[in-house]
Amino acid sequence: MVRGAALLVPALAGVTACGPKKSEHRSDSELRDRIHELVTAELPKGPGVTVLAANESGVVYSESVGFADRAGGIRCGRDTVYDIASNTKQFTAAAVLHLESAGRLHVRDHLGDLLPGLPPHLRPLTVHQLLSHTSGLPEFLPDRYGDDYTPLTRAEMLRALSRTELRFRPGRAFHYSNLGYSLLAAIVEERSELPYEHFLADRLFHHAGLEKTGYVRPRWPRRSIAVEYDEQGKPAGRPNEQPWASDGPHWNLRGNGGMLSTATDLFHWHVALNGHEALSADARRKMFTPHASATEDADDGPAYGYGWALDPGTGERRVAWHTGQSQVGGSYSEIVRSVDGRALVVMATNYSTKKGTWAIADLELARGIVDLVLED
Repeated sequence: MVRGAALLVPALAGVTACGPKKSEHRSDSELRDRIHELVTAELPKGPGVTVLAANESGVVYSESVGFADRAGGIRCGRDTVYDIASNTKQFTAAAVLHLESAGRLHVRDHLGDLLPGLPPHLRPLTVHQLLSHTSGLPEFLPDRYGDDYTPLTRAEMLRALSRTELRFRPGRAFHYSNLGYSLLAAIVEERSELPYEHFLADRLFHHAGLEKTGYVRPRWPRRSIAVEYDEQGKPAGRPNEQPWASDGPHWNLRGNGGMLSTATDLFHWHVALNGHEALSADARRKMFTPHASATEDADDGPAYGYGWALDPGTGERRVAWHTGQSQVGGSYSEIVRSVDGRALVVMATNYSTKKGTWAIADLELARGIVDLVLED
């Protein structure tokens, strides 16, 4: 994750939801044209980007532009593997909720009852507070523990917490904390007795049909993984070729970011969240319930559920979303979906910012597309 950055800012033809596909209505064709016009007008030239939009019929729009690897002449496509960065958090939240459904923990449990060796001032924190960013934990460990790619074991992360002070009394405010989600990943491992990625793959991804999502378990062809490009347009390598441990990112990043995925898989995840393949109805309700204001100085902005930000709207217009930006700066992802499951937009890029010229995050393109889908 990018230190000091605010991360909460607002070809798949034939891939459809599980079950019988509705015949394509004339409106789907018209919707596709309207989305294409918006994407063409808004996207700058240069970045490699994949955009996918779905409604109740399935995928209604999918387009990729630019290169996943310029030097290799490899263009972006529907199965290009991107670093989805902080969108990892929805998977960590889902893992915790899955464990709750299985009776292995409760979101109101205190961390001291779940993780041995925590310092006394952190033991009263609850799982709920970590999930909703209301624990008071800072965004990261102190700088002396390095960045996303600094070697740091789970045990070293837990020991470092003894030097970490809370920003406020737990439960009293909101402060976005990547550290909190790494702690959640540690809880997943402790309560499941499985490595974090193994639990995700075996208990969530397999049932949801995600075959190309993970840290190291998927056997992606190297050419399918997008090269990241910094704000100068210089190649910064593939995300899984950064300094990682043999089983994935170190613990400054694990659980809060670094997940690799494709537009295809993220669509399948959306479908799973509409049914029971991934989570129970009660777990989904908790995930998309506003638990805290997601702004630190106002009460009228977005809220935060578990792993998702939530707009203040209600009913069919209520939208959940999250963004992610890699530390290298090249990868950026945005996932926007209506809480009722009627609409989904996925946007991912390997070249998110050209210094002094454009930034994909500033376009609010994904939200514009989901509005078109909901109007249909």
